[in-house]
Amino acid sequence: MIRVTCAIIRNEDNEILIVQRGENTDHPLKWEFPGGKINEGESEEECIIREIQEELSMDIVICSRMENVDYDYGIKEISLIPFVCDTLDDLPVLSEHLDFKWLAPSVLIEADFSEADVIVAHNYLNAQPYDDEVKVSSSGSDVNLADDEDLRSMVISMMGMKNAEWVATSAIDNPAVFKKMLEYSYSEDKKLAFHASWILTKVCDKYPDIIYPYLPGIVEMLKKIDNESAQRSFLRIISMSEISKISVRHHGLLADHCFAELKSGFSAIAIKAYSMEILYKLAVIYPELVNELSATINLLQGEGSAGIIARGRAVMKKLAEISGNKNSGRSSSL
Repeated sequence: MIRVTCAIIRNEDNEILIVQRGENTDHPLKWEFPGGKINEGESEEECIIREIQEELSMDIVICSRMENVDYDYGIKEISLIPFVCDTLDDLPVLSEHLDFKWLAPSVLIEADFSEADVIVAHNYLNAQPYDDEVKVSSSGSDVNLADDEDLRSMVISMMGMKNAEWVATSAIDNPAVFKKMLEYSYSEDKKLAFHASWILTKVCDKYPDIIYPYLPGIVEMLKKIDNESAQRSFLRIISMSEISKISVRHHGLLADHCFAELKSGFSAIAIKAYSMEILYKLAVIYPELVNELSATINLLQGEGSAGIIARGRAVMKKLAEISGNKNSGRSSSL
């Protein structure tokens, strides 16, 4: 029997990601939960994290493991090992699949799934909403937030959106916890930095003004952060902030960094998307950036990602409005 992992990936709107198989596969054009075979010497958890990175270039947090689904397809027997996961990413990069969808739980079973995935979908829906309630009740009840070792351990072992929101609420109420999340976000421990920066995004979603005293420092650190997960969290925070509140010098640093990410062949799609939004905000302040940003977005149209192409078209429309009005006011300069 072939052991295969799969991920039920939820976004911030509690929608679930499904992907469509290719025409020349065992189950042509069927929809499934992404995942793959376990390699020799690899744990189930290591497998699903690796598979989602390789197939979709997405960061996930494993929330729970569901019951295995054993299924005989005739040509093969599989043991499907499902994990419930959360993510901040909404733009998967398809390397093996034809298409993707984010579906509300209410319509999940309407998808044309492969047979084993049908069972996984039903099992997941039947288990809701109890899992999240149990996790939240035990997420931080015995954690001493003033103890660095306790706090660090809790952030590393964080399981899902609900736990992130619990810590985020603590960070809002306690400035020391907020500063610790910022410190951890710069850590060389990639898992700690990923989880801490994710928590910061939840804090800023609720109270965006809390980040402004720290925004210049974050901008200055961007080029030193080699953790892609933390990088995308910080860019997401900046893209949702009023960047007019930081200095002209920091605008210049931010523009240089975001243009470099857009032009890089190695940047993740989410990083490019957030960089594009940030550069649009800068172009509103500095209309002379419009032509360079438009040219850069045009180059991205050949990358093949439907998500980045759609984002690019939306930004291009907004840039056209700036171009039409740029002679009516005085522009600043970086």
